[in-house]
Amino acid sequence: MPGGRPAKAPALRLIEGRGHGTDSGGRKIAKTPQFKRLPPEAPEWLPDEARAEWERVVPELARLELLKPVDRASLTAYVLTWQRMVDAQKLADKYHNVIQSTIDGDQSVQEGYGLLAANSQGVVRAPWIAIMEAASKELRAWAGEFGFTPSAENKLAVKESGDDDESDPFA
Repeated sequence: MPGGRPAKAPALRLIEGRGHGTDSGGRKIAKTPQFKRLPPEAPEWLPDEARAEWERVVPELARLELLKPVDRASLTAYVLTWQRMVDAQKLADKYHNVIQSTIDGDQSVQEGYGLLAANSQGVVRAPWIAIMEAASKELRAWAGEFGFTPSAENKLAVKESGDDDESDPFA
């Protein structure tokens, strides 16, 4: 159902279930696919900031065995969103002041903190601010998918070394 709640993970449905292997409605829960847990290769064409973010997050995700090769597209979208946010911030820094021309040709300089820009309609909200805000929202969504936020981190199920699957009915 579009716009509805996302489906619960099978392990969570097991915990809330009636017995071993069933959910709260008594239905059998299918096991999740056992993907090979290997980090994906970074695309060669990644821009600098995106590549730096890839190199920052992939080792930790690989250590936690949270990545698989098919995650490449999602991870690429995450790091490119980071790149977009960084680029927008650089524009805000570059155009810190707003130069506005008057009808008689005089110019005035306003402190804009990168939030404002001048166009034919006068001083307006800078377009890079909208880019930064959109990238921030998208980044937050991707960060949640990979467990990068404190609330998303608590939802990650990571197998601890020494876990005994046979004695754990919820494994």
